[in-house]
Amino acid sequence: MAIQFNPDRWAQVRETYTKWWDGSLKRPIFQVTQRIGTGPDPHPHVPVLSQATCADFSWTPEEVIDKIDWQLSGNLYHGDAYPVVSLSAFGPGIVAAMVGGKLDNSSGAVWFYPKDGTESIHDIHVEFDPHNRWLSRIKDLCWAGIKKWQGNVLIGMTDLGGTLDILASLRGSEELLYDLIDEPDEVKRIVQEIHTAWFQIFTAINEVLQPINPGYTDWDMLYYPGPGYILQSDFSFMISPDMFREFGVDELAASAKKLAYPTYHLDGVNALPHLDALLEIPELRMIQWQPGAGQPTPEHWLDVYRKIVGAGKKAHIVSGIYEAFDFVVDALGSDENLYFASGCTELTPEIQDRIRRYCRL
Repeated sequence: MAIQFNPDRWAQVRETYTKWWDGSLKRPIFQVTQRIGTGPDPHPHVPVLSQATCADFSWTPEEVIDKIDWQLSGNLYHGDAYPVVSLSAFGPGIVAAMVGGKLDNSSGAVWFYPKDGTESIHDIHVEFDPHNRWLSRIKDLCWAGIKKWQGNVLIGMTDLGGTLDILASLRGSEELLYDLIDEPDEVKRIVQEIHTAWFQIFTAINEVLQPINPGYTDWDMLYYPGPGYILQSDFSFMISPDMFREFGVDELAASAKKLAYPTYHLDGVNALPHLDALLEIPELRMIQWQPGAGQPTPEHWLDVYRKIVGAGKKAHIVSGIYEAFDFVVDALGSDENLYFASGCTELTPEIQDRIRRYCRL
């Protein structure tokens, strides 16, 4: 069974999302991916690409992609949805391992640690290594996907990570907190080094993906008509707004200027004090507000969404709960700047009604 998509639908995706980004669509982005099964038997006897299996290089990139193809063949795409592959299985902030840090997935989840011999922040020097094994593996997977799908599946950028998050992996979070006070100039030096290497890695991967990849995306699965990425700084939840402005905002603003479609992952209630600083970055186009585990659902954060869209940004309503999205839309009085994605196994009449409503069918 082949993947249920075609060039005509990709043309529609590009037109729809381009209009949404430039403000002329006058409706939200509303994705519904329906899971109806998998590909035909026998299925490829290859482990699913995940954080638990990402370090197993015994399987060829082609075999890994065949397994993903088998999975995607069981999907139907409704509304603004499309076939997409996330390569975020290498962990949040894989740049850390690409510039000398250690990746450990022995627990089944990926964690990053400083390389041996890192006793001081002065020991950290970040340079782009085009032959790094993790970068090479991801590029090989991208190339295998390009050959397999020939532009009928959107291959997403791996989870490169935020600059301060990468530095925390290379140094250790507790040590970095002291460094912000004791060694501010060294922190700023390495932030700039990571920024430079980050974009070299971003470019190297996109050189494999483009021009055949039908657009751009990342682990948030949102379609970008041009180069885009969801920036972040999860480390920021541990520092004050003043420190965030000193050590994080300038680099984020510089990254946003280099991307055609920069968005931001705002993670956790302790990061909310930084929202004002983020909204002051003119190039930043969208905020994905993720309250965090155990926090109330989207309908309880209306003031946050009002602030985001009131500043002229778009907002990703994270939850996958259809009723929650309905509530937010009704409370805001407009759905034009919102992005919502969810899935189902059965396309119920209620879901079909929402597709017609939000996609203006």
